[in-house]
Amino acid sequence: MAVAAAQKNREMFAIKKSYSIENGYPSRRRSLVDDARFETLVVKQTKQSVLEEARARANDSGLESEFIQDAAQIGEGEKFEDADGNKNVLSDADTIDGTTKSDEDYTLTEEEVILQNAASESPEAEQAIQKAALLLRMREGMGTLARILKTIDNYKGCVEHLETRPSQETGIQFDALVKVSMTRINLLQLIRSLRQSTSFAGVNLLSDNISNKTPWFPRHASDLDNCNHLMTKYEPELDMNHPGFADKEYRERRKEIAEIAFGYKYGDPIPSISYSESENSTWQRVFNTVLELMPKHACKEYKAAFGKLQGADIFVPHRIPQLEDVSNFLRKHTGFTLRPAAGLLTARDFLASLAFRVFQSTQYVRHANSPFHTPEPDCIHELLGHIPLLADPSFAQFSQEIGLASLGASDSEIEKLSTVYWFTVEFGLCKENQQLKAYGAALLSSIGELLHALSDKPELRPFEPASTSLQPYQDQEYQPIYYVAESFEDAKEKFRRWVSTMSRPFEVRFNPHTERVEVLDSVEKLETLIWQLNTEMLHLTNAINKLRGSQFE
Repeated sequence: MAVAAAQKNREMFAIKKSYSIENGYPSRRRSLVDDARFETLVVKQTKQSVLEEARARANDSGLESEFIQDAAQIGEGEKFEDADGNKNVLSDADTIDGTTKSDEDYTLTEEEVILQNAASESPEAEQAIQKAALLLRMREGMGTLARILKTIDNYKGCVEHLETRPSQETGIQFDALVKVSMTRINLLQLIRSLRQSTSFAGVNLLSDNISNKTPWFPRHASDLDNCNHLMTKYEPELDMNHPGFADKEYRERRKEIAEIAFGYKYGDPIPSISYSESENSTWQRVFNTVLELMPKHACKEYKAAFGKLQGADIFVPHRIPQLEDVSNFLRKHTGFTLRPAAGLLTARDFLASLAFRVFQSTQYVRHANSPFHTPEPDCIHELLGHIPLLADPSFAQFSQEIGLASLGASDSEIEKLSTVYWFTVEFGLCKENQQLKAYGAALLSSIGELLHALSDKPELRPFEPASTSLQPYQDQEYQPIYYVAESFEDAKEKFRRWVSTMSRPFEVRFNPHTERVEVLDSVEKLETLIWQLNTEMLHLTNAINKLRGSQFE
């Protein structure tokens, strides 16, 4: 039930618009960072429209929804049915002061919309016990408290905490904080009743006590199936500058391959694509160029993994690799797997996938007329740019840590994480024997940008996540600024320190045994983790002692 409610909230606030020119997408070239910023804007717009719609419905109907009956209209002598089904008649005292406000003064807050949707899941959800805190601004003296408590009792509520303080606002005598425990249906009715009373200048439902505002995030790789409704599509037919804009056959091919990705579910084998002679020819041109430039310009980790992929007969010049074969190769080396994608996902969903060591990969091929440039990721970029380093244990761990940091992050933090991803995984440089080498996928799969990055034209800065995450990026031309990591290990350490300053109120870890993300939010979970770590440390200590002992034999 909790999963269903979370998913409903996610869908309610989901992006309803395609990332295309007709819907105001600001850039011709797709990028993770621009997607994150656009996503934040559209989520805010969508969320606001949803809230306004819910408030309008509440005012139009007097809050008479499926789970708030006429009984919520509490006034002198009116009847209502309590949680036990008993008919009761309230006196003036039950309405706090015997006077009520007009329904026109009533509007749902965001917290009440969330509560209302949670209660509407089912009859059982209506009767679920909800703990909440109410902040009441009382115009009159302490005598109002007795009537507040009686009203809560009428709605079968339990007062768990009550405190008051003199108010600092003019015309208000006291502020009262009341923590209650009651069914969701009765809590909504209670708020309605209190709001109608003239005794209060304000009745606020405190968000921290009613709903965890942390965005929904997957807990298992199978939950990535639920991200499909946020899949974003780059639409060649809407952008005249796209190489495939005037090629009807190419656009149809893109749609055909996209449908395969949309139909994919966790656990399915990745469907094979029968690539055409033209598509394989495009792959071969780029592949041979990468082979030519790789020895001089790529980092050692990339070259080592590339060689292994060649040795496994996966990377060959005449044939585009199938994702299923690549996925099986990665699983053996670093535990990463692939999942077919129709195009760029939203930044939040893409980064979340990395937390489970899942890389979302396209299967379509760039247009044949533009073999060395693509305005959005295609399978050549994924395979030649990303895959070799995902086969390197250190880089795979770094990628997963970025994914784990994104789970439950705020929209602004997703933008920062996307920017860090942009300047590292996509356009990163590192030092190797005092020489600059490329490890970013966008560099290793783009000849022109690779040579530009390693020339004396751009500005090079040391990688520091705090400043890197705020750096404006360039998605129309070559980057004017690149960030240089001392090593993968140094980049990971700096990243970990930076992530620890994020606002997320909890920590997560990936459990490799259950393949689930665990939220470390209880003493019991921490004790279990400590026990597991102690066991691992025991094995490591024994291994060190045995190695030392063998040196003296």
